[in-house]
Amino acid sequence: MERIKLNLPEQFLFSTNIALRITDINYGGHVGNDSFLSLIHEARQQFLNYYQYSEMNFAGTSLIMADVAVEYKKELSYGDVVKISVTAIGFDKLGFDIFYLLEVIEEEKNYIAGKAKTGMMCFDYQNKKRMQVPDEAVIKFATI
Repeated sequence: MERIKLNLPEQFLFSTNIALRITDINYGGHVGNDSFLSLIHEARQQFLNYYQYSEMNFAGTSLIMADVAVEYKKELSYGDVVKISVTAIGFDKLGFDIFYLLEVIEEEKNYIAGKAKTGMMCFDYQNKKRMQVPDEAVIKFATI
């Protein structure tokens, strides 16, 4: 079976800590794939907000997720505090990639629980069409 392998960038622009809730845990006693996606969605929202953006207001346009790749490394359990590091790279005419590194915070050392990448496209929801990435955003993320 061929496995997804994500090559993460060396530097991340932002990180946040999220404590796992009981509602994040599935019948197997760990975070399920749906909750994993919710965690990276929350981290993406916080990342965008940190830079005065949102998915619905990205320098005058909106964002829509075009694809996602996830590489699971370790189980996440109830009560774990997860550090999620986030960065945006690979800008082209219509979109860019957001990378995520999820680490469980422990006293001795952190361990990698997962990696993810979302392909984000600029999108006009009212007219249902793709939009060009605003120069303002490219400049902002390139100079940070």
